Amino acid sequence: MAAIVEVQDLIKNYYMGDVTVNVLKGLDLSFEEGDFVSLMGPSGSGKSTLMNILGCLDRPTAGNYYLRDRDVAHMTDNQLSDVRSTYLGFIFQAYNLLPQYTVVENIELPLVYQGVPLDARTKDRCVALAEMVGLGTRLDHRPLQLSGGQQQRVAIARALVNDPQLILADEPTGNLDSRTSVEIMEMLTELNKAGKTIIMVTHENDIAAWSRRVVRLRDGMVESDIRNDKPLGFR
Repeated sequence: MAAIVEVQDLIKNYYMGDVTVNVLKGLDLSFEEGDFVSLMGPSGSGKSTLMNILGCLDRPTAGNYYLRDRDVAHMTDNQLSDVRSTYLGFIFQAYNLLPQYTVVENIELPLVYQGVPLDARTKDRCVALAEMVGLGTRLDHRPLQLSGGQQQRVAIARALVNDPQLILADEPTGNLDSRTSVEIMEMLTELNKAGKTIIMVTHENDIAAWSRRVVRLRDGMVESDIRNDKPLGFR
């Protein structure tokens, strides 16, 4: 499989007065199209910083980040915004739903940011995505009327509305109980089986067991990179 994501000699420093904090220290990684990868590591390992760079929410201090054949590390803010809205789908631990919006309206949000006119066709697509994640009877509900698992299902549908090439999931089960976590991981597995590339940050070994590959970071470098021959959901 061709690499959908590749970072080369990636460095990220943060500057606090005269102090330089080296978070990523010349990281080299690639992720194949159609893969399902877990990023793990202790606090301060660099996994969240790497995820922010992959999501075009932050820039590296040095090095290259290729999304397919485009080097996004040196793009302008407007170009990065375009990449975020058209190539990437985001799933967050805290769901990040707007409380005043309905399920369908929250799913529509990435289209609003892209400037896509909201019409009957786009609404039909959002309704279809809500139905796909099991919320067909909750279309007019607002986030506070939903359980945590249902809110994460909305977030998954929202991540899919722009048909992204890459889904970035940051602790997608972090706020959920064990049973609901399994339901969310089953859903992500089905998306991966359908061809979506998923990169997921998690600190839980039982959640990482669902992925095809586990990359562990420590002190801004790769500590281990292991294929999982029998991920949960593929057995």
